[in-house]
Amino acid sequence: MRFFSIVTALLVSTTLYLLVFEREAVRAFAAGETATETPVETAQEEVGDRVSVVALASTAVQIEQGVLVRGRTEAARQVDVRAETTGTVISEPLRKGAFVEAGALLCSIDPGTREVSLNETMARLAEAKSRLPEAEARLAEALAAVPAAEARIAEARARVPEAKARLAEALANVPAAEARLLEARASIPTAEARLAEALASIPTARARLAEAVASIPTAEARLAEAEASVPTAKARLAEAEASIPTAGARLAEAEASIPTARARLAEAEASIPTAKARLAEARAAVPASEAALVEAKSRLPEAEARVAEAEARLVEAELNLNAATELARTGYASETRVAAAEAAAETARAGVHGARSQFEGARAGVQSAMSRLKGAHASVQAAIGQVEGAKASVQAAKGQVESSLAAVQAAKGQVESAKAAIASARGQVESAKASVQSAKGQVESAKAAVVSAEGQVEGAKAAVASAEGQVEGAKAGVETAKGQIETSKASVEAARSGIESADAGVITAVSALEGAKAGIQSANSQIEGARAGIQSAEATVAAADKEIERLEIHAPFAGLLESDTAELGALLQPGGLCATVIQLDPIKLVGFVPETEVDKVRHGAIAGARLATGRQVVGKVTFLSRSADPATRTFRVEVAVPNTDLSIRDGQTAEIVIEADGLPGHLIPQSALTLDDDGALGVRIVDDQQRAGFLPVAVLRDTLDGIYVSGLGETANIIVVGQEYVTDGVPVAPTFREAAQ
Repeated sequence: MRFFSIVTALLVSTTLYLLVFEREAVRAFAAGETATETPVETAQEEVGDRVSVVALASTAVQIEQGVLVRGRTEAARQVDVRAETTGTVISEPLRKGAFVEAGALLCSIDPGTREVSLNETMARLAEAKSRLPEAEARLAEALAAVPAAEARIAEARARVPEAKARLAEALANVPAAEARLLEARASIPTAEARLAEALASIPTARARLAEAVASIPTAEARLAEAEASVPTAKARLAEAEASIPTAGARLAEAEASIPTARARLAEAEASIPTAKARLAEARAAVPASEAALVEAKSRLPEAEARVAEAEARLVEAELNLNAATELARTGYASETRVAAAEAAAETARAGVHGARSQFEGARAGVQSAMSRLKGAHASVQAAIGQVEGAKASVQAAKGQVESSLAAVQAAKGQVESAKAAIASARGQVESAKASVQSAKGQVESAKAAVVSAEGQVEGAKAAVASAEGQVEGAKAGVETAKGQIETSKASVEAARSGIESADAGVITAVSALEGAKAGIQSANSQIEGARAGIQSAEATVAAADKEIERLEIHAPFAGLLESDTAELGALLQPGGLCATVIQLDPIKLVGFVPETEVDKVRHGAIAGARLATGRQVVGKVTFLSRSADPATRTFRVEVAVPNTDLSIRDGQTAEIVIEADGLPGHLIPQSALTLDDDGALGVRIVDDQQRAGFLPVAVLRDTLDGIYVSGLGETANIIVVGQEYVTDGVPVAPTFREAAQ
């Protein structure tokens, strides 16, 4: 074996020698000519020590680039259509391989009691909506209660001046009672004067009797009588002077009655705001009654909604009862379940009766609210009557004030009369003194008056008894006046208590106003709660509608069934598979590009592929991954290819070539490649000074005619034979050949 290797090496070496160094002789020999020694010798002389090489004058051409990857086909889309609810399939199954359009029905699920649940949720929505007018009516009622509370505050505040007027009246009564006490005390001296007068008349009568009986000298008797008449005159003077305090007391009483009358006038005028406040309260009660009527009417829809809800529950209970009865008849349900269903049906019937009773109660509430509204109107009319009465009281109080002023004038007249009586009494005293002189002449006539004097004695004794009674009566009047003073003081205390009560009423009314405002806040909260209930009910209705929509499962896009749809009677649960749908038009070609060539691929580039069956297809790049596979350091690329006839299947092997930007390159034989001292791949070239050089190259493409390389510039003289025998800077004698050789 070694012999043949050595022989082969010798033959190759000889052939290379002849082709390189004796190429012209070989050509001449091949052409049938005889080589002469002279040209060879001349050439050797010209070449000298240069190395003969064969070179190729190459010009760069534009090379179309392509990235070659291996991959497979994939469906454009593949979806496992799954159920979103629980139920039994009631639709006929579609078999795998069948083509379905987008939106086509794949599976239909038995609705069961979902429609009843939807009706129930709709009834709850209606109930929640009916609560909103009720809450708004309560808000209106609370708002209407605010004017009523404010009217009560005004009424309570109006009562304060009334109580103060009563206090003023009570305080005014105290001076009147004190004046009466003074009058009673002043009447005591008058009564005592009358007693003194009566007592004084007794000696007169006795004197007359003694004069008549004893026949005292006429002069002495008349003198005694005249002297006895002097105390009488003085007593009358004292009586007249004592009447002055009485008249003054009456004047003070009359003047004291003026504040009372004015206080009554103020009380009557203060009662007008009270009556007006009651009128305002009565009028404010009208909106509250109207709001109550609106609230009662708003409860009617709620009651109707509850009746509808109860009837829906009854229908559901009857359905469950029928189902339980049927299952019990076939042996799939126990008697306990049937009894429970019957009890639920009875409960639902009772709920229907209860809801209807509530509906009738709501109607009765409307009638009651209408009655309250009529009563509120009647209260308004009554309050108007009270206002008119208060105005009449004002007129009467004004009349009392005028009467008190007239009484003051009359009392002043009595005072003047008492002063005149004093002057008259003083005249009587003077007259009595004068009568002393006259009495001396009347002694004789006194004797005739013995019988009359005895009668006068008896009369004087009776006058004494009467005067003593008047004294006791005057003392009793004093005690009575003291009692009236105590009563007036008690009235003052009562009036002060009335003021405190009025102030407490104001505080209570303010508290009621705060309560009304709190009612407004509560009503607003109820409105918000009602609106939240409506939103919750709407969400429940939407959920029920969505649940019914989920009963039908449709194809998300047009494609082929990769599996049979769910079988008739099968139980689907959330996440249960209904069918698998794939889309093959367009189909994707999926490959993985090395990181060294990923920059050559661009989105939208034309790409071709050869399937394992030999079929060739063309498409465009639709996706290039931005993240490398951590295991292979390659990047996923996808090419969309039309597949209208659906003949290309998912998972077929494909060889993919992706178009890249062209580069200038030189076509050279593979044997022209060599390595430099550093192991870099390149070629030997002939420079302008006919010396050998080395240039590194990059392989662009391998073809049957050679390989395309880059890195040589626009033109280059590439050594294709003898490159292993020269190094950089070695002079060469190139022999050029055509690219086809």
